[in-house]
Parts: sequence; structure tokens; C-alpha cells
Amino acid sequence: MSRAHPIVSVTGSSGAGTTSVKRTFEQVFRREQINAAFIEGDAFHRFDREAMKVAIAGALECGNMHFSHFGPEANLLKELEETFRSYGGSGCGKTRCYVHDACEAEQHGVAAGRFTPWRDLPAESDLLLYEGLHGALVNETVNIAQHVDLKIGVVPVTNLEWIQKIHRDRSTRGYSTEAITDTIIRRMPDYVRHICPQFSQTDINFQRVPIVDTSNPFIARWIPTAEESMVVIRFKNPRGIDFPYLLSMIQSSFMSRANCIVIPGGKLDLAMQLILTPIILDLVKRKSRVVWDGKAAWPREQEPA
Repeated sequence: MSRAHPIVSVTGSSGAGTTSVKRTFEQVFRREQINAAFIEGDAFHRFDREAMKVAIAGALECGNMHFSHFGPEANLLKELEETFRSYGGSGCGKTRCYVHDACEAEQHGVAAGRFTPWRDLPAESDLLLYEGLHGALVNETVNIAQHVDLKIGVVPVTNLEWIQKIHRDRSTRGYSTEAITDTIIRRMPDYVRHICPQFSQTDINFQRVPIVDTSNPFIARWIPTAEESMVVIRFKNPRGIDFPYLLSMIQSSFMSRANCIVIPGGKLDLAMQLILTPIILDLVKRKSRVVWDGKAAWPREQEPA
């Protein structure tokens, strides 16, 4: 964690809705004139699309039926941690983009399924926003969570997550329902071992819960709308959260536990704006109080003797 160069991570599984949360952060940054640098978690996959197919086939030959992007072997996790460490220390680091489809291919000038070249993060940014699979990961070899100042989990209930993934991958990436289902099954052990534990590390979790039948996600014709959902917002440390204010501002919301507020799904963007804006402003304000002594960054109120 760094007062001089704060890092925010938005973590969630494929299809969880992390991109929507990222867009809310972008609105906050634009409104508050915050200069943010961005990292997509897919940039730190180890393999491009064709190489991943080869890696999966090789894993199958060795008896590993569950090789996936959710697991550490398919990702550059040490490199991601080093990027976080570098940014926290100096505001510098490198990233790239993974090109998902033809639209992104035209934007980046790189074929779909490939990576863009590595590039430097923009200089003089106010903070770094990561959005991807492993923004709060802790395991035997890396501790990514320790470098992050604000960790956000996006965790719809599992059936809803699968519905969102199926519809996204089928409509925007051209995959068949059968292929997507095979991917979900193959990823399940890594989901349990490497994705779920991160949501105990996160500071705030947003969990969308449908209030319509999603019992068979593989035949669902459409994604439940925001109006057909509730959202459970869990705070790891509720100290300092003005729950009476949130309840007064968000109609039909209520407290389900001392650290949880439940809101109508259609109010999620409003809730995120109300909750996240003061936290982000506080991170930037703390950054502005930091001075540089040539070796380390110190808050002015804690300057070394």
C-alpha cells in the first residue's frame, strides 16, 4: 500500500460485471478530475488465445482436466505483483492489452486473441485502477492484496454470474453455449481455490442477487435486469461508513447485518457513486499530503525526525 501512489483493484470472475464497476470509477474520475492509470487483468495472462489452446491440450495429456485462466499457472502473477509494487513505490510500471474481439482489434491494430506490446503506464497519474481476476490474490508465491489500498469484489450469485458469462461470450465473442459450459466446468476447481478466497480480502463486496428464477442458467434466454435484482453490499470494516445517510439516499434499502446494506439493483450505480467517491477523494487527498525525501514517501503529519 502506498500513500504516494494509491492502487484500487476491482476483482471478480469472468462474467461477474467488473467492467461495469470500472465504468462507475471512470465516471468518478472524470467528474472529480482525477488522472487515473488503468490495468486490465487479462493483460497479465501468460498465453494468448492460440497458445492457451495448446497449453490446455498439453495439460489434458498430463491428466490435468482443469487448467484455466483462473489458476496461477496461466497467469503472470509475479509480474503483476511487481507492477503493483513498482507503481506503489514510484508511480511507474508496465502493462499491455489483451485483444478480445474484432472491435478491439481495429482499435489496437492487433489481431483478436493476441496481446498488444508492453507499454509504460502514463506518468504523473493520481492512482492506479486494476480490473480483473486476481486483484486481491494471496497464495504461497504472491501477495498481491498487500499492495492495494482499496479492494473491491464484484460477486453476483453463481447462477447469475454464469448467465452473464454465457450471454456475453455468445453475443460478443462468438462462442457456442456448449463451449462456454465446458469452460465453466473446467474452471471450477480454480474458481474455488483462487477466486473465491479473494473476497475475504476485499474491503467492499457488491453481490447482485436476482429475484427471478435462474435455476438453470444454461437455458436462460436473457440476463435478469437490474430491476429484477437486489444488491448486497458488504463492508469488511464498516467503521466510518455513514449507513443512515446511505439509507436515506437510496430508497427501499435496508441493513441486513451490521456491515451489510441491501439495495434495489437499479440503484447500484448511485450506491457506488455515494460509497466510492469519498473513499477515492480521501486516497487522492492523502497523496497530496505526501512529500518526497529522496528515499521514501512520508505523510506530512508523520515526517521522520
